[in-house]
Formats: sequence, C-alpha cells, structure tokens
Amino acid sequence: MIKREHYLKEIRPFYESDLIKIIVGIRRCGKSVILEQVMSEIKMKSDNIIYLNFENEMVLEQFKNAHDVIMYVLEHKKEGKCYLFLDEIQEMNQWSKICKTLRLENCSIFITGSNSKLLSREFTLELSGRFVSFKVRPFVYKEIVEYSKELGKEANMMDYIIWGGFPNRFNKNSKEEEIDYLNNLKDSIIYDLIDYYQIRKVDLFKKLVHYVITQNGKMITMNRIHEAMNRYIPCSINTIMMYMNYLNESLIIEFIKQYSFKEKRELAFYVKLYDEDVAFSSLRAINKEYDYTHNLENIVYNELIYMGYSLNVININGKEIDFLASKEGYQYYIQVSFSVIDPKTKERELSLFYSLDNSIQKILT
Repeated sequence: MIKREHYLKEIRPFYESDLIKIIVGIRRCGKSVILEQVMSEIKMKSDNIIYLNFENEMVLEQFKNAHDVIMYVLEHKKEGKCYLFLDEIQEMNQWSKICKTLRLENCSIFITGSNSKLLSREFTLELSGRFVSFKVRPFVYKEIVEYSKELGKEANMMDYIIWGGFPNRFNKNSKEEEIDYLNNLKDSIIYDLIDYYQIRKVDLFKKLVHYVITQNGKMITMNRIHEAMNRYIPCSINTIMMYMNYLNESLIIEFIKQYSFKEKRELAFYVKLYDEDVAFSSLRAINKEYDYTHNLENIVYNELIYMGYSLNVININGKEIDFLASKEGYQYYIQVSFSVIDPKTKERELSLFYSLDNSIQKILT
C-alpha cells in the first residue's frame, strides 16, 4: 500500500502528545493502513507498542468490558511512554472510558473509527478538548496513480469519475468484482447506521439514502427531499431532517453553503450536496447511464477539500458558480464542466464569470 504522506505529515507532530489522536473516515477509506504506517514509524524509535484491532472477533471475545482492555494494556505496557493503537475502537462498548483512563497512564493513544460512532456529540463533549482528529478520505487521483503503479496497473481518469477512490476496489481482478465490493460496502454502511441509530422506518431510510446519493453536485433543500420521499412513504419533514443529519455526521454526504452577492449572506435553506465518493452515485445508475457531469464536479470538490480549501457555492441572480475556493488568503472562482466542445456550452459556463470581481482568478475546468 502506498504511503499516504498527506495524512502522516498532519499526524506526526502529535506522536508524543497526550492528546488522543482520532483518525476518522468512512468505512474502508484506508484508516487502518494509515494507523499501521504511523505505528511503523514509531517502531523505529520504540518497542513499547500495543496494537488491538476490534474488528477481529477474537480480540472482541477476549475483552468483556472496558475494564478488561484497560487492565490488559497496563499489564503489557513497558516502562516509559507506551504507544497504544486501537483500530475500529467503536466496536468496543465504553471505548471513551478506555481512552480517558489510559491517557493518564503515560500512553500516547491512536484510535480509528468509522462513521458517527466515533464522532458523536457525547464523546466530543466528554473528552472536552483532550483529543485531536484527522479525517481520512478515499483516494484522490494522484493517489490512484501512485497505487496503480505499485500494483502494475494503469490509472484511468474516466474510471475514477465513475467508480471513485475506495482503495480496496483497485485490488479486485475484474470490474464485476469491483462493483460487487462497492455494493456490499454501501449496504454495510447503511445497515451500520440503521443499527447504530436504531432506525425503525427502515424502508424510508434506505429509500432516502438511495435518492440522496444520486443528488451529488446538486442544490437541495430539506423541503424538496421531503416532497420526493413523501410521494412514496408518508413521513414528516422532521424525520427527513434527522435522517439527513445522520448521513452527514456519518461522512456519507457533505454539504457546502450557497453565498448570495445580492443578499450578502449565506442562504441557510440552500445547500449543495456531495458524496464522500462518487461510486455511491454510479451504483444507482440505470443502464450504465452514469452522471458524468455531476460526478466530475464531485471529484473536483473532493480534490479541493483534500488540498485544504474552504468552499462556497456562489449565487448570481439565480445562477451558480460551482465553487469559491479559499485558502491562506487566496481565492478562486471555479466552474466545472464535463465538456465545453459545444461553443454554446462553453459560452454559458464562461458567461457567469463576466460580472465577477477581476481581482479573483477564474478557472473553467
């Protein structure tokens, strides 16, 4: 597996810190690999290391409760600072108690976890500043190029636009195996959420997920989503808002707000929705009619977030500039189009730039 230096350089300054290092991300985005890479670097200077993987049923059976884990670590750690790695720790009950206790026993703690189980408000409040978190995402294109080279394969941009960057899909031997893997991954994420949030309206939730993941790159309102769902299954808008919040907290979807120059403020009711990975949208395509246009915009969104930009959608008299990207005092207007071969399409995309401030660079990609 490639060395994901982008994330490692963010984590390294905290190797010796007593803050709990939380590596979060959607299931199968590569968190465990990064944890192993951190552990490998620390092994170069210390052998006082303990690693537990709570996805392993044998590990879970070994510990009945948080106290068992705490005692195991205290019995096996050596003198001096112990580097403790707890992979997919949310599978263990009372795992926040484990972290809080061992942090006080000269342990530098690194944990990984998927979805909202590790990002719950309760845990954040309970630790009250005694942690630092790092969000890991599926591969961006330059990582795909690097990993494909390692595997002796050739990277393909169109393949990325359709099937995204979940790392394990590149290890499959055929496209059919890849799609089966991605479908199983999607389903496991959905059922994790149903179980964790104890969702009773299962059919409604599943229908909502399958609808929402095909809305990537589009402006949405909660009213619009409620209307779409209510046609099939009667439901309240409060239920829809709650379910959408679950998907957002669970890192399946993300929102960026729309800024209106006319009103000089963010429009609270309008947000643009993006999938954590475009594979979610493509899995719902009928007859292989993939949404190249919005998938490409989603890809650009993912790349910009990876590079550390903060983003807004710009509203100009009811028309949109896809991104106002800001970072370290620099700003860019970015318009995304899958193709501008048609002169009318090119003019339509460029025309939105004409009324904008020339002090900010404009990019059509």
